[in-house]
Amino acid sequence: MINVNRLNKSVDGRKKQILREVSTRFEQGEMIGVVGPSGSGKSTLLRCLALREKWDGGEYTWDGETVIAGGGTGSQKYRSRCAYLEQNPSLYPERTALKNVLIGQVGQTPLIRRITGMVRSDDYMGAMDELEKFGLLDKAHVKAGKLSGGERQRVAICRALVHGAGFIAADEPVVGLDPQSAERVLTTLRTLCAEQGKIVVAALPMELAERYCSRIWGLYEGELKLDISGRRLTGEEKRSIELV
Repeated sequence: MINVNRLNKSVDGRKKQILREVSTRFEQGEMIGVVGPSGSGKSTLLRCLALREKWDGGEYTWDGETVIAGGGTGSQKYRSRCAYLEQNPSLYPERTALKNVLIGQVGQTPLIRRITGMVRSDDYMGAMDELEKFGLLDKAHVKAGKLSGGERQRVAICRALVHGAGFIAADEPVVGLDPQSAERVLTTLRTLCAEQGKIVVAALPMELAERYCSRIWGLYEGELKLDISGRRLTGEEKRSIELV
C-alpha cells in the first residue's frame, strides 16, 4: 500500500502552488484514472508520485516504510520501483526495441550503456518475454524510431517492468493514438494490475478513465476533489471539477 499525506508542490520559487494538501492511498492491483481540466496539476501529481519531482512538503510511505518525510525526492531505492510514462516515450530512436527495454530510460541510463549498448546477458530472456507478452516480439529488432506510437508506449511499459517497476504513472499515454492502439495500450496497463498486482495511475480523458480504471481521482486547481471507486462519475461530480 502507498500512502500520500498532505503533498504540496510549488514552482517559481514557491510563488505558484501546483498541488495543495493532496492526501490519498492506493494498493496493489489498482488502476486509477486521474481526470481534470487542463492546468489542474495532473502531470505534476504523476511526476511527484513517481518520484520524478521534489515535494515541497508531505509524507509518502510504501508498505509502511517512509519514502518522503516533510518533502524531498525519496531514495534511489524507491525511484527505481517507480516508472513515469510520458505522452511521447523517451526511447533511443537508433536502438532496437529490445535494446531500449534492456538499457533503460533516456536520461537515467549509465554512461557506459548509452555509449556501448551493453546489457547483462541474464536480462535478455526477461526482456524478450515481456515483448512477447505485449505483442511486440516481431518488433524486438526494429529500431524504435520506426515504431508506431502505440508500439513505442508498449516498449516503454516493457522497459519499466524489466527494470523492476511496481508502480507506473502514465501521463496521457494514449494521446494521438488511433482507437485500436489506444485500446491495446490501456488493456496492457489494466492487465498488469489484474494479473501482476502492479499499480497504475494514469491521466486520461473521462470516457477512458471510466471504461478502463477501477478508481477515478478528480483533480481541480491542484486539489484532489474526487476519489470514486467502482462506478462512473455523476453529472454533479463532473461539474465539481469543471468537466461539463
